[in-house]
Amino acid sequence: MDRKTDSGLLPLSRREFLGTAALASAALAAGCAPFSSTTPKSGSGSTKVVWSACAVNCGSRCALRIHSRNDEVVMVETDNTGNDEYGNHQVRACLRGRSIRRWINHPDRLKYPMKRVGKRGEGKFERISWSEAYKLIGDKMNEIIAKYSNEAIHVLYGTGVDGGNITNSNVPYRLMNACGGFLSRYGSYSTAQIAAAMPYTYGGNSGNSPDDIENSKLVVMFGNNPAETRMSGGGVTYYVEQARERSKAKMIVIDPRYSDTAAGREDEWIALRPGTDAALVAGVAHVLISEKLVDQAFLDKYCVGYDEKTLPASAPKNSHYKAYILGQGPDKTAKTPAWAAGITGVPAATITNLARQLGTLKPAYIVQGWGPQRQANGEMNSRAIAMLAILTGNVGINGGNTGAREGSWSIGGEWFGFLDNPVKVSIPVFMWTDAIDRGTEMTATRDGIRNKDKLSVPIKMLFCYASNVIANQHSDINRTHEILQNESNCELIVGIEQFLTSSAKYYDILLPDLLVAEQEDLVLHESAGNMGYTIMCQPATTAKFERKPIYEILSGIAKAVGAEQHQKFTEGKTQEEWIEYLCAKTKERNPEMPSYSELKAQGGGIYKRLAPEKHVVAYKDFRDDPIANPLSTPSGKIEIYSERLATLAATWELDPIDVIHPLPIFAEGFESWRDPLSKKYPLQMIGHHYKGRTHSSYGCIDVLMAANPQEIWINPIDAEKRGIKHGDRVRVFNARGETRLLAKVTTRILPGVTSIPQGAWHNADMFGDKIDNGGCVNTLTSPRPSPLAKGNPQHTNLVEIAKL
Repeated sequence: MDRKTDSGLLPLSRREFLGTAALASAALAAGCAPFSSTTPKSGSGSTKVVWSACAVNCGSRCALRIHSRNDEVVMVETDNTGNDEYGNHQVRACLRGRSIRRWINHPDRLKYPMKRVGKRGEGKFERISWSEAYKLIGDKMNEIIAKYSNEAIHVLYGTGVDGGNITNSNVPYRLMNACGGFLSRYGSYSTAQIAAAMPYTYGGNSGNSPDDIENSKLVVMFGNNPAETRMSGGGVTYYVEQARERSKAKMIVIDPRYSDTAAGREDEWIALRPGTDAALVAGVAHVLISEKLVDQAFLDKYCVGYDEKTLPASAPKNSHYKAYILGQGPDKTAKTPAWAAGITGVPAATITNLARQLGTLKPAYIVQGWGPQRQANGEMNSRAIAMLAILTGNVGINGGNTGAREGSWSIGGEWFGFLDNPVKVSIPVFMWTDAIDRGTEMTATRDGIRNKDKLSVPIKMLFCYASNVIANQHSDINRTHEILQNESNCELIVGIEQFLTSSAKYYDILLPDLLVAEQEDLVLHESAGNMGYTIMCQPATTAKFERKPIYEILSGIAKAVGAEQHQKFTEGKTQEEWIEYLCAKTKERNPEMPSYSELKAQGGGIYKRLAPEKHVVAYKDFRDDPIANPLSTPSGKIEIYSERLATLAATWELDPIDVIHPLPIFAEGFESWRDPLSKKYPLQMIGHHYKGRTHSSYGCIDVLMAANPQEIWINPIDAEKRGIKHGDRVRVFNARGETRLLAKVTTRILPGVTSIPQGAWHNADMFGDKIDNGGCVNTLTSPRPSPLAKGNPQHTNLVEIAKL
């Protein structure tokens, strides 16, 4: 029977939900567990099965069913609910999530609270008690607040746990706000540039859900690689494959690397030089305009700044987009396919053919990943890619998209509140090292400081939770090391971790916490498709050694700061009481969801629900009626020409190579392939996400490391010049540092371009030669921020490679 109701609920009722769990429990109790490899032997203890989640930052939050015996995890499975049909699929974890048993049971996990006894970065610690740890942190926090103010405290970016309510890398916000506030941050390492840029065009950063591809005739992906980043049942790849199977849409992948998303799925791979996406778009736009393939009616009705008649009154004559493309603007250069070919490395004929396909195959789902925006002038790339959707009128319709990354739908779950922050000033997320090193010099117009003209004090305390940023995920690790050696600059670094990572070696106080799988939480999902879900997690085992859950750790620190701060943080509730409250609030919006007590009695579980509309279509209301439903831009329309950006370009302090512009133009940026520095370091280096890790999470799991060796991708042409063969160990270097790893010689990457999978654990003697032997890309990446977002440019680097 068709069990989908008018409300869009998926076919998993409360009775079925509880029945499935009860049947599983009954089967196990009767000794007929269906997994013979882990069926308990007589007298070996019974097996307990609970639900949990893999809550790392891949964009998915996949369900896990964890089997434990004698308080030890013995097996991990994944979602088995529903019919596993399109529209009611199982949220199956990938091999990362399924390997979590090896993480839980890993012998190198931290066991006790510790304080540093060596230099920062040496990794020398001694064991202390929890009471001593709380007192050391509380006393020093109070001292820093009294001496410098709360503005001197910063919660460092991290995403090692993401999607949980209590187990969430940002939950220390609540602690700091309960203690008077902290210097906050805006943006993220993943999305700073696109998140800053798109609102100037659309007033937001939304996209159609990937399931809407079933209505598309063409899919064009710019640097979008869900097959390696979000390949699980909770990710995007499932939707893309299922939707294309129905629509038979042609797919074009535009990327310097022939990614796994392209491999075997694409109809065409267009390889371009890193950072030149905006030039490619300009060449395509020239064909669209010249051959009258643009949607002129759409541009006239919904847009500002395409041509003279829609140009804002404040803009100079001929400063519109059409003039820029046709060479009638200030630079007097027509952005022909031949012009674009000279910059991108893509043949002019390929650019012309791409334009004609975009102009004739509609609807077209034009989408970008987060790689193109993670460049020196990444904001321009983001806005430029959106222009292809705008020029062709694919915005706000089924089968189209905005040019942003895929959209999604959420069940509207309740989140654990972080309280209000009394400190209103914030810094760009990527510039925390600058805020330590030269904090009082940082200004609004040069460094992106918000809500204040300049910082009053530098950062004096860092608080890190599930964050391997300091010496792994942040650019130019050697620079960061030098900044943190002066302990008077940053007087206290507190870290909550599970391993002695390269970043943890810099913490003054190091505290061991539990995984999501070892505690109760409510995990919410908002990152893929038209199906939302939540997972009620139960602990698979008791806490081992002296590890504690994050809520208990933060409560202990709050109490050490003061009784008032402790009450503000906890509001008198335990972690379980908070989860009960959050479940109840989520259930108010989802009446069919089982209650907290029902879920807990059955060992947790997953609740799924479909969006009320079959597909999420970004800005559909605006497309239907732009007067009644204006965008959140000043004009209420799509702003191809942004007056706000024109103002910033005129008032901010920028180096000539750092460009903010009212139009989405091509701007070369630093360390491009034509930079004079390329004579010394002739290869462009980007990074890519890797199936064996999520950033650095799972980076120490043996089976994943064996299946996914750390290798630098290099084209055979470049390898031959350097005498490098596949599998050779090589040194990769520039002025910032050197890393060593294996060479992957492959035609799957453009000549002149190399790529290192990001997230590998940094492994260097920081008080010796500083050479990294772990293949950590951020030994080499640039710390120079992008112009508008002041964001992460970690795909903009020049390097050289030599055989060892």
